Amino acid sequence: MSPSLPKPTLADRLQQEWLTGGPLSVALLPLSWLYRTLLALRRLAYAIGFKRVETLPVPVIVVGNWIVGGAGKTPTTLALLAMLRTRGLRAGVVSRGYGRESDGVRLVTGVSTAREVGDEPLLIHLRSGVPVAVGRDRVAAARALLAAEPGLQLLVSDDGLQHWRLPRNLSLLVFDERGLGNGRLLPAGPLRQPPATLAADELVVYNAPQPSTALPGFVAGRRLAGAVTLADWWAGKPAQMDTLLALRERPGLLAVAGVARPQRFFDMLAALGLRFDSLALPDHADFGSLPWPPDAAAVLLTEKDAVKLSPERVGALPVWVVALDFSPGAGFEAALDTQLQKLFALA
Repeated sequence: MSPSLPKPTLADRLQQEWLTGGPLSVALLPLSWLYRTLLALRRLAYAIGFKRVETLPVPVIVVGNWIVGGAGKTPTTLALLAMLRTRGLRAGVVSRGYGRESDGVRLVTGVSTAREVGDEPLLIHLRSGVPVAVGRDRVAAARALLAAEPGLQLLVSDDGLQHWRLPRNLSLLVFDERGLGNGRLLPAGPLRQPPATLAADELVVYNAPQPSTALPGFVAGRRLAGAVTLADWWAGKPAQMDTLLALRERPGLLAVAGVARPQRFFDMLAALGLRFDSLALPDHADFGSLPWPPDAAAVLLTEKDAVKLSPERVGALPVWVVALDFSPGAGFEAALDTQLQKLFALA
């Protein structure tokens, strides 16, 4: 007799109904209407000047989404930073630092830990080399970063689309396969804000095989860039595709992913011909204890997980970090250049 599958939890059911609708979603509609009212009152407070958008001395690009959960903001942010660097622009990043131990402002350094600053801000700093500051108050984080790095010409906010005190000159909206889900606001649906028509200072990136909303945008390309040992990854060495492909002959591989869409990582590995067991962890899993069994023979990790795992902790166990190559899609760079010309013509 095959083992019975665990019963879906209430959270599992709600996640499903966020995509399709259903009785639980319908039951939560009054709370969604209340949420919509609160959002409208908040917007009114900004419109009449009771609350105000702060000012900063440099332009701000916000990378965010309308839907809750990981849609691909961090890969989009890293790709954007690379494009800004090739254009000779010195950018810094501000982020809340989800999952860290405090909400205060903190500058990210090479010796910061994910518990101190959050896994995604630390990954952005290590991968891009740009200055990063974290804080629940994005404006305070931005000012701290500009004070520490006065040569910055531009700030990128990783998330913060609904942080209205933060000024923004350009917004990149990121969607995955879920699109707008069931079209309802939290908690009856996954939307953080009501859908709207696209503004002139907004660009859409679809982290999906095809557009998942009616909004015009750019379909991102994503593929695995290769693998590198955990120790070499921490030493700053790049991932190599030859290293990853050589693992097709390795027995006993265990692929581990503590990201929003772990199956996507597993599918990309399988598409390259790797044979492995998989271990899906919750998004932002803290790796406070090693999640794999003691007899694991070899492990593959995402970069988001690698930032929480020092080489010393794995001992002699072979662990490879698999990197992602992400491109925001054909035509995106030209659209970005048009927006940047506007930003710096006004500066």
